[in-house]
Amino acid sequence: MATTARQMLVAGSEVFAVAPDTTVYEALRMMATKDVGAVVVLSAGQLVGIFTERDYARKVVLVGKASKDLPVSEIMSTDVVTIDPSWTTDRCMALMDERRIRHLPVVDGGKVIGVVSIRAVVSAIVAEQRYTIHHLEKYITSGS
Repeated sequence: MATTARQMLVAGSEVFAVAPDTTVYEALRMMATKDVGAVVVLSAGQLVGIFTERDYARKVVLVGKASKDLPVSEIMSTDVVTIDPSWTTDRCMALMDERRIRHLPVVDGGKVIGVVSIRAVVSAIVAEQRYTIHHLEKYITSGS
C-alpha cells in the first residue's frame, strides 16, 4: 500500500503561490498565515521558482538584506525539483534526501496542483507502517 503524491495532497488543497515581484515580507506573511514552509512562484501561471523558509534564512537574514522591499525573484530557488502525482512516498523521500530539499511541487499537465512537504511524506510513511504492523499482528494472532 504505497501512498502517492496525489493522495498526500489534501482534497481541495490550495496551491499557495506568489508572483516574482511579491516582496519577501509579503511571501513570509502568507506562509505564516497558511502555516506552510514554502510557496511556489508563478509567472503567467507557469512555475518559475519556489521560495522557502531556508531561502529566507540563508539569502536574506544571513547576508543582512531587508525583506520589506526585496522581491522574491531575487532569492527564490529557480532550479525547482517537481514530481508527478503518481510518485510514491518512497520515491519522494529518496528524492528529498538526495537533493536535500523539503518541498516538492506536484505538477500535473504542466500545472502545479500542490506541494508535498517532508512532513506529509513522513506522516504518510508512518501511516503505511502502522497499517502493515496492524495487519501483521492480526495475521500472527489469528493462529495461522
